[in-house]
Amino acid sequence: MVVGLGAGVGAAVFRWLITTATRAFTGHDDYSAAAGAANPHLPGVGRWFVLLTPVVAGLVYGPLVYRFAREARGHGVPEVMYAVAERGGRIRPQVAVVKALASALCIGGGGSVGREGPIVQIGSALGSTLGQLVRLPESRLRILVACGAAGGIAATFNTPIAGVFFALELILADFAVESFAAVVLAAVAAAALSRAVFGDQPFLALPTFTIGSAAQYAAYVVLGLFAGGVGVGWSRALYFIEDLCDRLWRGPEWLRPAAGGLLLGGVLLALPQLYGVGYPVLGRAVGGGYAIGFVLLLMVGKILATSLTIGIGGSGGVFAPSLFVGAMLGEAYGLALHAAAPGLAPSPGAYALVGMGAVFAGAARTPITAVLIMFELTGEYRIILPLMLAIALSAGISKLISPDTIYTRKLLRRGIDLQAPDRALARIAVTAAAGPLPAPLSPDATLADLTVRFAADGSTALPVIDDAGRLLGVVPALEVERAVQDAAEHVTAADLAHTVPLLSGGESLEDALAELTRNGGAGLPVGANGVASGWLTHRDLLHAAAGVRKPA
Repeated sequence: MVVGLGAGVGAAVFRWLITTATRAFTGHDDYSAAAGAANPHLPGVGRWFVLLTPVVAGLVYGPLVYRFAREARGHGVPEVMYAVAERGGRIRPQVAVVKALASALCIGGGGSVGREGPIVQIGSALGSTLGQLVRLPESRLRILVACGAAGGIAATFNTPIAGVFFALELILADFAVESFAAVVLAAVAAAALSRAVFGDQPFLALPTFTIGSAAQYAAYVVLGLFAGGVGVGWSRALYFIEDLCDRLWRGPEWLRPAAGGLLLGGVLLALPQLYGVGYPVLGRAVGGGYAIGFVLLLMVGKILATSLTIGIGGSGGVFAPSLFVGAMLGEAYGLALHAAAPGLAPSPGAYALVGMGAVFAGAARTPITAVLIMFELTGEYRIILPLMLAIALSAGISKLISPDTIYTRKLLRRGIDLQAPDRALARIAVTAAAGPLPAPLSPDATLADLTVRFAADGSTALPVIDDAGRLLGVVPALEVERAVQDAAEHVTAADLAHTVPLLSGGESLEDALAELTRNGGAGLPVGANGVASGWLTHRDLLHAAAGVRKPA
């Protein structure tokens, strides 16, 4: 709860910093809402001032990030995922301060990025710092990091449920009860504080939409398929432009945001609607405020502007841009459908709402979070069924065409694969760990025979093999104990045997561990063509992983 409250305070301060920086650079609280207007501090310059705001901002946050916390560069969430998976949840304390200042300056100076990545990194750094101060073990420290991430999301967007599942699905990749309870406490505390400060309203105030007919579901299926492809394409474009910036820039890294800011300023001069996070523009598009051609231009422009902001060394998230891209895709699709068949799209904005969640699911491949966050962001429950349908299809298409996501791709480019199996077990074959096959049970062995046998050698499971040498199954000691308690004197080993997979000697211990876990963990036979020749237990697996020779 302390971490959640800290994340809530951090979110409130961060939002204030963004507004303050935006007002200082543009004279407006959110320049995207007044796109193209002059800066009241520089009325004679007109809209041309946006050409230099990213440059000035870059001159400040570039050296700040380079000097004090280089991990604050970029969109933040991959760094938190890496800290949880590979560093035991340890994040340097200064990351929270540097990330808040750098991201506020970047967004206030025109960076076309979101604020969810920074607040996740800020909240996670707070949780990690507190955990390290009280010297918690790594298992608890990771949970505190997730609590900070959940609290940040819950406070920033007024989405406590989505904050919980964002932390569990993306940061921890774990839905254990212990983790769930702690993360819920943090999210509730952060959301309660946020609502006391900002009120209890959905983050996006959008028109009400309904589903007019069952035939519309087919249209949402098509949108979900499109969104999956756009989500992957948006992720690839982000890293393509970042690679391009890496190849072209040869100067000092601290100067890169300022030098690249001139290019970003050119984009903002052409499309000032892309300045900063851009939620007012998103809301206007969903409400039908733009023609289909301009909506598509905004979609492509957002991908370019966000990718350029990250590529030049800016600091900000990719969640809000994903929503923006999805809204423009969905709105354009809805407008086109409305023109062709008005009955299928009486409210084109409904497709924009679904497109927001579907593109995020295609880019991040977190379908549970995508459904919940769209529901909480909009407060619109009547569109939940097409939303779930499109998000599920988008995530599935994304998985088919891309092995990585917008978050994991950043780490993969560094040689870090968080989704890879345990490296020690993946490199060891089953034959290197398996022990000899225990003396098998006869299929006709009685309960008395089984009781004597298990009591004598202390095994937790034994194979049952017939006269032809074929494996019939495995009898767990637990089943024998239950049969004794039930006084089932008539049962035999064949009756109690469980059908289990026969492990191949060439497969990895990682695969074998999964099979052991699925089949009770007592032990599995190793062999081929239905004939068992060895036996693998958790103890054998641990000996092999530790490099310890098995006792004779």
